[in-house]
Amino acid sequence: MAQAGVEVWGVGRGRADRIGHLAGRLAYREGDLRDPGFAAQAVAEAAPERVYHLAGQAFGPAAWSEPWETFETNVRGQLNVLMALSGSPSPTRVLVVGSIEAYGTVAAARLPFTEEMPLRPANPYAVSKAAQDLLALQYHLSEGLHVVRVRPANHIGPRQDEMFVVSSFARQIAEIEAGLRPPVLLVGNLEAERDFSDVRDVARAYLLALEEGLPGEAYNVGSGHPVAISAIVEWLLSAARVPIEVRPDPARMRPSDNPVSYCDASKLRARTGWEPVRALEETLADTLDDWRRRIGGAK
Repeated sequence: MAQAGVEVWGVGRGRADRIGHLAGRLAYREGDLRDPGFAAQAVAEAAPERVYHLAGQAFGPAAWSEPWETFETNVRGQLNVLMALSGSPSPTRVLVVGSIEAYGTVAAARLPFTEEMPLRPANPYAVSKAAQDLLALQYHLSEGLHVVRVRPANHIGPRQDEMFVVSSFARQIAEIEAGLRPPVLLVGNLEAERDFSDVRDVARAYLLALEEGLPGEAYNVGSGHPVAISAIVEWLLSAARVPIEVRPDPARMRPSDNPVSYCDASKLRARTGWEPVRALEETLADTLDDWRRRIGGAK
């Protein structure tokens, strides 16, 4: 967006170093959206025409140990943004990012997830995302806000935090190659199958959804194809520069894990023409190379 000449504002709770590559291309305000005063001030100062609301606690496993903090961060932060926007004199389009995890666990015969399926969240993170989804719908229905909801599947790519599965594997491999750790890749459940998309494709889906999606509607975002975590590990190991042993780590197992999860994004494609363009192998290579650069720079 910044490359297109659009004035971009961002807010967050620190870690501005993660957006250092955007220096000079956006206005950044550090603060906590759980504070209604800060949210109102940020909205008033930016006077936005478009809001992409992605702020929140995005790591599902952390929600098990901190369920209230996850719910408060995700729901209260969004509520404050929507409240501030509902009182704004200028019309604003809002994209609220949920998750296909809100659909819960269903029999394999009922997959892929479609937007008509009920939300049946099976973990604390998914509950918070379902609440965000419904809160966005409520503000469209009761306040007339132009809100579009998206329910993305897993997205991966360069600069992703190492707490997420693919980025974690890539970082471990880069550190092993650099001699910073033993040649052992620690893994969780490799049998799980997930719907992976490149984050750059997903970002484009968000732009199209907000510009061309119908207000109040929900749109799945994903490739529509489940991929086993074991296949991700096999590809990354084949790209590694040294032999690496794979070792299960009990700490990486989730208390509740959906065996197979993928979505049908045909509603978004029909409305906007969106299609993912990056192959999974390209995304994995870019993610691994990104960590090689980051580890090399840290050394």
